[in-house]
Amino acid sequence: MTRSITRLPIILAALCSLALPALPVAAASRIKDIAAVEGIRENQLIGYGLVVGLNGTGDTVRNSPFTQQSIAAMLERMGINAKGVTMKPENVAAVMVTANLPAFARQGTRIDVTVSSMGDASDLNGGTLLVTPLLGADGEVYAVAQGAMAVGGFSAGGDAATIVQGVPTSGRVSNGAIVERETTFQLSDLNKLHLALHNPDLTTARRMAAAINTHMGERLAEATDPSTVLLNRPVGYKLPLVELLAEIEQLSVTPDQRAKVVIDERTGTIVLGSEVRINSVAIAQGNLTIRISETPVVSQPNAFGEGETTVVPRTQVDVTETGPKQLGILQESVSLQQLVDGLNALGVGPRDMISILQAIKAAGAMQAEIQVM
Repeated sequence: MTRSITRLPIILAALCSLALPALPVAAASRIKDIAAVEGIRENQLIGYGLVVGLNGTGDTVRNSPFTQQSIAAMLERMGINAKGVTMKPENVAAVMVTANLPAFARQGTRIDVTVSSMGDASDLNGGTLLVTPLLGADGEVYAVAQGAMAVGGFSAGGDAATIVQGVPTSGRVSNGAIVERETTFQLSDLNKLHLALHNPDLTTARRMAAAINTHMGERLAEATDPSTVLLNRPVGYKLPLVELLAEIEQLSVTPDQRAKVVIDERTGTIVLGSEVRINSVAIAQGNLTIRISETPVVSQPNAFGEGETTVVPRTQVDVTETGPKQLGILQESVSLQQLVDGLNALGVGPRDMISILQAIKAAGAMQAEIQVM
């Protein structure tokens, strides 16, 4: 048996506040890519249904009694009396069906649905979803789903081994739902609109309002908060409001952003924004690894001798220190590229780099926000 204990890097940081260089100009984006019109959005739908036609991989009555109740209720609606009948529906599975209803979806429009097992079914391959009403948050039916499923994963096995690839208990039905009820939103009747930014920022909102006012030649837009730009219909504008939005959404705006470092400690992923700046800092990094190996030996008495068989423990402890035994210095006005190059020169891996970035932030040398996922 082998156990490893790793001590995270020992970090030394010396700080010196320095002036930062001018930042490069960010790429411009269209307004339609950085903001959305308030009120024009999707609505989530959900429903409960049955998938039939499975090859013995459906729910079992003992673990999923609601499946038997659903089958009996469905058969009763079709005029078949199934009360009191013991069922073994190995080819049927109870599922939850979800979908997103697009804005302005008209009656008869088809949308995709996602089907997920809620019982103990092992595989939904080859199944067919029966008619399933899809409800909105208000309890009204907005679409009805039905159709053959497409499942990306599969499972196969025997008595001693089983192999599973992907998720065989979830799948999709392309164009599997028909919209039956439309959402009410009269865009043409509005005299003012709110443009909601995907990434709220005061500077971006102000730039977007300025771009609209410059293009239209009058003050129609105003940034009310970091997330919202208020857009008024021009006085005497005779065209539909859709024409105004189609014209405005093509305008280019250079979005601003806060300096941020996003860290996922589970996977060792680090994402640094281009605005991140580090003051002059010195870093020493090293790993101390302690490896403990257990190799027990069985000791037995001699033939026809007295005594008992015992296990004699044997433990071996090895201590190794890896990493460069030197102090790395990141020079003044450190940019993102210089930071990455400096840490790579020290041979720092992603997980050690996470600890270094957190230590630099704690020391006050990083002018950025750290977000740990």
